[in-house]
Amino acid sequence: MSGKNKSFAEGLAAGLVPGGDAPRARGQMGSILSGRENRIAQLASGAIVQRTHELVDPARCRLWAGHNRDYALLNEQRCADLIESLKSQGRQEVPAIVRRVRGDADYDFEIICGARRHWSVSWLRAHNYPEFRFLVEPRELTDEEAFRLADLENRAREDITDFERARDYLKALEGYYEGHQGRMAERLNVSQSWLSRYLDLARLPDDLMAAFPDPHALRIKHVTMLKPLLKPEDQRKRVALRAAELAQQWQQGAGGLPVVDIIRDLANAATGAPRKTGSPKRTGSENILHNADGKPILKIDRHTPKQMTLTLLPRGGGTREDAEKALLTLVRDLWA
Repeated sequence: MSGKNKSFAEGLAAGLVPGGDAPRARGQMGSILSGRENRIAQLASGAIVQRTHELVDPARCRLWAGHNRDYALLNEQRCADLIESLKSQGRQEVPAIVRRVRGDADYDFEIICGARRHWSVSWLRAHNYPEFRFLVEPRELTDEEAFRLADLENRAREDITDFERARDYLKALEGYYEGHQGRMAERLNVSQSWLSRYLDLARLPDDLMAAFPDPHALRIKHVTMLKPLLKPEDQRKRVALRAAELAQQWQQGAGGLPVVDIIRDLANAATGAPRKTGSPKRTGSENILHNADGKPILKIDRHTPKQMTLTLLPRGGGTREDAEKALLTLVRDLWA
C-alpha cells in the first residue's frame, strides 16, 4: 500500500476508534485497502474475470440460429426436473450465456447456452409464477466461439439426443470450418473418429430415416449397423423400398418399434432375405404400449402370473397423461 493510503487509513481509524483500540483498527483498515488493491491488480492482469449477470424478461430473448437443441421438442415432461428445481430454489441459479441483439425491436438477447432454462422460466411465468426472471450472462462471442461454448456445455447432457448433436456438427462443419473435419476436431478437442460417427449419423439419407418414427431415438452406435446397408446401389434400393413401407405403416397408426428391430428388418431387406409381410417382428418377449399417435409409452419387460416388470419411456414422444392412462389400464387388467 502507498504511504498516502496508509496514512489515510491510520487517520481514519484513529478518528473512529478510541486510542487504546487504534492500532488494531489501523491494521484492519490496512488489510481492507490492501485486499482491494490486490483484487484490482488481479482484474487488470486477467487473473480474475469479472462477469455481469442480468435478470431479464425471457420474452425478450430468442434462440440463437446456431443453437444445437431442438427447442420445439421441449415440454413440461422433458423439463420437469428443472422446473421443480427452480421452484424449490425460488430463482435460477445458473445463468444462461447470451449475446446482445442489435437492430431488432422485439429482442434484446439471443441464447447461446440455456434453451432449457429459458423454456422452464417461461413456463413458470405462464403458470402462476410471474415473478420469475431469466438470469443471463451477456458475452461478446463470434459464431464459432458460440458454437464451441454451447457444445462444451451440452456435450455431457443426456437430455440432448445424439441426433440433435449430429445435425449441429454437420451444420458447423460447413459454416465454421469450411468442411475441414480435422480442423473442427482439433478446435473441439475431440478425435476425428469420434466426430466422424456423429457426422455419419447426420448424413444418413432421408429415404432411410423414413423407417424410424422417431429419429431422435437413433444413437451413434447404430451408425455402424446402418452405413453398410447403403452400398452397393441395388442393396440401397431394397433398403429404401422397405423403409418407405415401414414409414407408411407408422403413418397409418401402426405402433413404433425399438430401433434395433427396425434396423434388423432393413438388414433383411438389404440381403433380399424372405420375410413376412407387415411390421418387423419384435425381439424376445418385449411388448411396448403406445398412445393413440403410435408413440411408445412403456415397455413390459417381464410378465409372470405373480409379477410384471415395466420400463417407462418418457422420451418416446408421449405425454404424462398417456403414461398414466396406460398404467391404469394395466393395473385394472392385472387385478381383474
